[in-house]
Amino acid sequence: MPRSIRPDRWLFLTTVALCLIGAVMVFSASAVMAQSTYNNAYGFFVRQLAALVLGVAAMVALARVDYHKLRQPAVVFTSLGLILLALCAVFFLDRSHATHRWIRLGPAGVQPSEFAKLAVVLYLAWFLEMRRQSRTYGVNDAMHTLAPALGPVLALVLLVLLEPDMGTSMMIFLIALAMLFEAGLSLRYAAGVVLAALPVIYLLIVRVPYRYNRLMAFLHPDSDPQGKGFQLLQSLIAVGSGGFSGVGLMGSRQKLFYLPEAHTDFIFAVICEELGFLGGMVVLALFVIYGWRGIRAALAAPDDFGRLLALGATVLVVGQALVNLSVVLGMMPTKGIPLPFISYGGSSLVIMLIATGILLNISQHADQG
Repeated sequence: MPRSIRPDRWLFLTTVALCLIGAVMVFSASAVMAQSTYNNAYGFFVRQLAALVLGVAAMVALARVDYHKLRQPAVVFTSLGLILLALCAVFFLDRSHATHRWIRLGPAGVQPSEFAKLAVVLYLAWFLEMRRQSRTYGVNDAMHTLAPALGPVLALVLLVLLEPDMGTSMMIFLIALAMLFEAGLSLRYAAGVVLAALPVIYLLIVRVPYRYNRLMAFLHPDSDPQGKGFQLLQSLIAVGSGGFSGVGLMGSRQKLFYLPEAHTDFIFAVICEELGFLGGMVVLALFVIYGWRGIRAALAAPDDFGRLLALGATVLVVGQALVNLSVVLGMMPTKGIPLPFISYGGSSLVIMLIATGILLNISQHADQG
């Protein structure tokens, strides 16, 4: 039994702070667009609040349910199977923004690729714990461990890639690689996996015009400021315009149809413009604290399942945050990855809160093994 029924207060309060910042900034960044699109300035904000309520309820529930119950094969394979079915189902539904990413449920929508990230974390935590306990097969057994570990992961990656959504597929792959490495994957195998992926990534970029254009826009944004480089340049203008203390909440000019995706993938640029360097550093500090508490929960977990589950959940949240911040600040090509807890997007917000609920539960069992 856990030593205390209280979860990690630092982790909980950090998550609450990020969600509150997200709710405020989604309204600030989306009000003008919502008024233009829905004739209601609160259109996006209300949907985000609904997802927040649902996500918080799931987080609280999972924080109270012993994470060892997630170890059951019925839970693992049911989750994995449902996500695979959902990822296949999207191809038979109407396209949205030229992609097959959504399952529409009336006014709401579900993005299965977001749930695929957590399904990978759960599956690998269960499977790799079994292999670490096995006296017959080790983690570095290519046939009996690596193949069955990576098989479902690669199937999910391929389905997400076909939507197409290269950014999310890369995140799933990186989460899996981090968990395998923590489980004891040798550097030789890790390097082999990365080297094998490089030519595939190269072809996926250079053979697909819009991805190649994104790469060129990242490398040379000034060469086409009104075309390929527009989004990145507008993002950097927003970040730079905020100065030290910002232009004030609701005062962003770039969100007025200058900066594309201002309330989703590029919401951090609006934060920097309205709240300045100080606001940006607060958000960054909160993600650093989240990562610290997540890694702490992983290191103190009483078993391999808890350790791998906590690590996967932490990489899911913090890794995605690092990618998003890097894109907004012009350190990486555009990926279409939202900022956890802050960007508009119900599926992403719910999944991040579910992952946090699992982390909160694991933190209660620290040092009990």
